[in-house]
This record gives sequence, structure tokens and C-alpha cells, in this order.
Amino acid sequence: MNKTILITGATSGFGKACAELFADRGWRLIICGRRQKRLETLAGQLTDSTLYSCRLDVRYPEQVQEMLHGLPEEFQDIDVLVNNAGLALGLEPAHEADLTDWETMIDTNIKGLCYLTRAILPGMMERGSGHIVNMGSVAGSWPYPGGNAYGATKAFVKQFSNNLRADLLGTSIRITNIEPGLADTEFSTIRFHGDKKKADEVYDGTTPLTGKDIAEIVYWVTTVPQHVNINSVEVMPVCQTWAPFAIHRTTGTK
Repeated sequence: MNKTILITGATSGFGKACAELFADRGWRLIICGRRQKRLETLAGQLTDSTLYSCRLDVRYPEQVQEMLHGLPEEFQDIDVLVNNAGLALGLEPAHEADLTDWETMIDTNIKGLCYLTRAILPGMMERGSGHIVNMGSVAGSWPYPGGNAYGATKAFVKQFSNNLRADLLGTSIRITNIEPGLADTEFSTIRFHGDKKKADEVYDGTTPLTGKDIAEIVYWVTTVPQHVNINSVEVMPVCQTWAPFAIHRTTGTK
């Protein structure tokens, strides 16, 4: 296997699981993330792989360009981009939410994804092949209390993925949006600003998805025959489904 995959947000969760799985399957890896020590640890664990690691905060387009310009020659032809970097912050209702949290989610989940896509897509066009896998969420399709800005950013990812498919009609470039539901990663710990106890309560009594589950799906969509495009994959654990419609009733009226 001589293909090269670039994974953002590779220091934990889905990104780390993807890095481990694709390394095991013999892919050439570019792993990116904000946390340098974690990158170094992961790189140390994948010593049998052809790997390049780079500290990257996707919110800053200049860092994206520096990363791409600094790639060694053997890593420059990127076959698969996994836009995994993303996060949720806070679960307060909209009128109580921290505006800084909203801005961070927009900058990471939307703008960062756009920066990477726009930077890497021309090379794929020039080579006539490639695959962009965007990490969406069921929150992009199904609302829930406190999901406000986070769900909106993932709705953007969903529609952006669809529009990329429309733009790329007639090329061999593939686009997939992965939409996970309840998954036990660092997601909730980050959402609750490091409150591990509160995060653990989210998964009490459940059997949630794992990073490995999602990595297996990413591997599947990138290895189906070249003429096949998996547009989207919505996946939940068996213990999760949709809620009924919510209705507010005022007592004492007809």
C-alpha cells in the first residue's frame, strides 16, 4: 500500500483510532494535531509506519499552508484527507451560551475544515484522484437541547460535503461525510471544559460507539472500489435513537 492519508485531530478519539488502523494496514500517514507531546507519543507508537507528524491548529490558515509546504516529497501527494479536527463546547441553552465557545466551534469545525479542503483539493484535481472524508455528526441532522452552535456547525459539514460532490461531478474525487452518534472519546470531557466526572455521566448505562468503530468505517469508505462513492454514513450505537417531538403545554387553558 503506497497511499498517503492526512488525518487532522489525530491526537485523540476518532483521529487517533484512524491513525492506528491505517498504519496497521500499511498506509503512509501524515498526522496533525494541536498537542505536540501527544503527537510525539502517537508517532512513537507507530514506529513501523511511514509517518510524518506536524503540530497544527486548523483554525489558522497560515499554519495549514506552512504544514503543506513543509511536507517531505514522499508525503506531498495526499490520497485521502480526513477532516477530523473538531469539538463541541458547552451544553447551555443559546441565551446562556458562552460566545467564545461558539466562535471556537465555528473556527474549528467550519473554517478549519474549509482551510484544509481548499488547500489540498487542487492537488487532488491535478492528479485526477483523491478522497475527502469529513467528520460530521448526527447533531447536523437531529437537534437536541444545548446543541445550538455545535449542531449548526455539523449541519454545515453535511451540506458542504454534498456541495463538494456537486462541484466535483465528472472527476474521480470522492467525498464522504461520516455522522457518528454517541461515542465514548474525549468529546464530552472537552465539551464540559475538562470536567471528567460530568463527561462520564453522559455514558452511564450505555454501550457507546468507540474510536475504533468509526476508524473501521473510515477505512471501509476509503477502500471500496474506486467507482463507488459512499456519500454519507449516519451511525449510532444500538442504545441510541431519535427522541419524540417535544411539546410545551400550558396548564389551565384549552
